[in-house]
Amino acid sequence: MTAPAAISSASVGDGGAGGCRHLAIIMDGNGRWAKAKRLPRIAGHREGVEAVRRVVEAAPGLGLEMLTLYAFSSENWKRPADEVSDLMGLLRHYVKNEIDTLHRNGVCLDFIGDWRALKPDLVSLLEAAREKTRANTGLKLIMALNYGGQGEIVRAARALAADAVAGLITPDDITAEMLEAGLDTAKVCGGLSPPDAVLRTSGELRLSNFLLWQTAYAEFLVTETLWPDFDGPALAAALDEFSRRERRFGGR
Repeated sequence: MTAPAAISSASVGDGGAGGCRHLAIIMDGNGRWAKAKRLPRIAGHREGVEAVRRVVEAAPGLGLEMLTLYAFSSENWKRPADEVSDLMGLLRHYVKNEIDTLHRNGVCLDFIGDWRALKPDLVSLLEAAREKTRANTGLKLIMALNYGGQGEIVRAARALAADAVAGLITPDDITAEMLEAGLDTAKVCGGLSPPDAVLRTSGELRLSNFLLWQTAYAEFLVTETLWPDFDGPALAAALDEFSRRERRFGGR
């Protein structure tokens, strides 16, 4: 494994006293990792699953309480059908093989996005996993599946619009807090606080439609490390970078 690359700063917020409780990760670079090693893309995705295991294992010891992973976006359906099938197969394999360990370690596993639109057998597997770990009070591990931040906001807005049409509220009643309560992240593992930081691997500098509402004041952390090479020390380096940020939330 290559040594973790240095974290670069692309701050959109601030990070003062206290650690990072909620980290959201855009897991990028599986394909480039495989290409660099002259392997098929599926090999990169398989190694990406191993990186997930390493990070989930390391997270609690580094003070993380919530970890949200961008596993499959609503735009990923544009990829070749065989690659999509491989990704879904790896998801099944991960949940089947890791659920007992996650449960034993007190992890609450849940999902955001339109994941119930996936194949019925996969939906059943995910439902069983979240039900098994629902009462756990350790790390909240959230996987974004068939997820897009714009779609999430639209779903929450439609629910408020329906309430307004039904006469339950008026348009003037609607607040940011009400819309936030309708987001996917408010409904998983007892609710999530907004991410303190978003980490993207592979050096790219974009959010890619990930947690657009929730990351309004998150720090943006970027590492050149490709996701399959990411591990506990790389996670610790990212959190160390976060600890040096000064967060103001629009103030001074």
